[in-house]
Amino acid sequence: MNKTIRRASVFALLLVLAVMLRATWVQAYEGRALADDKKNRRNTIAQYAQPLGDIIVAGSPVTGSQRTEGGDLAYKRSYTDGELYAAVTGYSSQAYGTTQLEGIYGDVLDGTDTRLKNPVDALSRKQQEPGDVITTIDPAVQKAGFEALGNKKGAAVAIDPKTGRILGMVSTPSYDPSKIAGLTDGNEWRELTEDADKPLVNRALRQPLPPGSTFKLVVAAAALENGLYPDVDTPTKSPDPYTLPGTRTVLKNENASAPCENATLRTALQYSCNNVFAKLAVDLGQDEVRATAEKFGFNDKEQDVPVRAYASGYPSSMDEAQTALSGIGQFDVTATPLQMAMVSAAIANDGLMASPHMVSEVVDADGDTLQSYEDGDTRRVVSSETAAQLRSAMRTVVDDGTGTNAAIDGAEVGGKTGTAQHGENNSKTPYAWFTSYAEDKATGKEVAVAVVIEDSAAARSEVSGNGLAAPVAQKMMRAALK
Repeated sequence: MNKTIRRASVFALLLVLAVMLRATWVQAYEGRALADDKKNRRNTIAQYAQPLGDIIVAGSPVTGSQRTEGGDLAYKRSYTDGELYAAVTGYSSQAYGTTQLEGIYGDVLDGTDTRLKNPVDALSRKQQEPGDVITTIDPAVQKAGFEALGNKKGAAVAIDPKTGRILGMVSTPSYDPSKIAGLTDGNEWRELTEDADKPLVNRALRQPLPPGSTFKLVVAAAALENGLYPDVDTPTKSPDPYTLPGTRTVLKNENASAPCENATLRTALQYSCNNVFAKLAVDLGQDEVRATAEKFGFNDKEQDVPVRAYASGYPSSMDEAQTALSGIGQFDVTATPLQMAMVSAAIANDGLMASPHMVSEVVDADGDTLQSYEDGDTRRVVSSETAAQLRSAMRTVVDDGTGTNAAIDGAEVGGKTGTAQHGENNSKTPYAWFTSYAEDKATGKEVAVAVVIEDSAAARSEVSGNGLAAPVAQKMMRAALK
């Protein structure tokens, strides 16, 4: 063979190999990426090719599927009591994608999850019957919270302290996911996204706000855990009035006549004495307060329930005046209702925090388990002794203090109110908070609840944790104990 022909043959062979390698690369690697691309229309067609699996509450689906007329998307998502459960389900929209449980378990719900296929189906790429997502939500607790919040802007979370099961998760104003489930719901979508009250935001998980005086429970826990005071009935060294260190700013108490000078932790929680907890935070130092806060879950950027919750924050690099303000849940301290419910839940559960979760099981069409979430996956947050001391003080808050609206006949109830400043120089309506626990000694049932009211029709002078948030918590706790 002549030299020129041989070189041409080798070059042609190399070209063929290059084409084969490129084709293999596209099919084996880029093909998968293209197939998974959110802009790939075939994925949306497959997603809505058959009725979707359901999200289950107490044995009954709160989702469904509706046959569409025309087009290549055969079904669209529908919802039962959509506004009631929107904070749990999220939405599944042909035009705008999926959120929350609808998004996390989308492959199970549309039948494309590989765990739903047997080996033969995997080879044929046949789409299987979809699976279901079984939640931990108690419909009575969910409804109680939703109705109690009413037209207020706010959120509430209820947790079973021993198991970590989320019994209720409410965010208001809410929305009906059915109205944005199709391809032609642009006007409804525009209204929701342009609404200043942000109904699409899950305030229970994804809007950390200053927790105000509810954070005093964390500071009290830090004081007891670090031996600053032996119990909640020992007088503290707390001048009243208290001047913020390095400043001329005098920190006032909401109730000027309250016995806050050198008050015990019990009295300080009962009357919500700012001077006591600001001084405690300075005496402990920001590092000790932060360490305790982080044990409760603050600064956790991977808090999944399984929906990812935004991190509640306790800041660093503060001066002493800022540290003092952090002790009363101000400055840059932020928390979600989920986080503050976790604080009460850990205190109620003898200092152990059960991992919060709102899904118990993911199953296939035959009811066989694909994935499960264990109850009672606990870790020690504070000692049993500290938890018992704090429960006792929280009961005093409800029995004789600022949280009387949370009381339930025949049940042990403890709580902590909070009113957090909002806006520059507190120019806007303050946030009203309440975090609590309740136990029915006769049945052994327990629940922990946290509520925040961002805005209501109440006059500024009437905004308080006891007046606005505690009644919501009380109704949710009562529903859980039943």
